[in-house]
Amino acid sequence: MRDIMGMMGKVKEMQAKMEQMQAEIAELTAEGKAGGGLVTVLISGKGELKSLKIDPSLFKEDDVEILEDLIVAAHKDAKDKAEALAAEKTKALTAGLPIPPGFKLPF
Repeated sequence: MRDIMGMMGKVKEMQAKMEQMQAEIAELTAEGKAGGGLVTVLISGKGELKSLKIDPSLFKEDDVEILEDLIVAAHKDAKDKAEALAAEKTKALTAGLPIPPGFKLPF
């Protein structure tokens, strides 16, 4: 019976740590750049676009498609960085747990 109570305590402790980690991840920001810095995006740890900066030199009629592609590329760059930061945070929390490869936290 004591083992079950000990296990329940560990589960509650892990749950509290997970909630704290999710809150910390939500507060993270990641910056992505494309076109050598001509387009810059800032996203939250949850992947929400927070800001977009476009170099004025790209405001030409002929360059609309290029600009669109650079925005998408900058967003992907920022999202990849945010996911890497989240993975670092979860690594410490899940150390020693048998988690399958490719399984991502938080859910």
